[in-house]
Amino acid sequence: MAKLTQAQLAARWYVSPRTLEQWRWLGKGPRFLKIGARVLYDEAEIEAYEAGQVCQNTHGPLDPGRG
Repeated sequence: MAKLTQAQLAARWYVSPRTLEQWRWLGKGPRFLKIGARVLYDEAEIEAYEAGQVCQNTHGPLDPGRG
């Protein structure tokens, strides 16, 4: 499984690395691996998080039961 750094994920999503730092602090975003000061994101976790963010309208993500 591929792992992405904070910088790589920030580039993928067109957000700042600081945004990802804030999300981790707030418990938002995809799950991550932290070893010492290094943070890595597993590609499968990223894809699962992205799938959960798919929206039909501006009210938020789709209900998983309504796919």
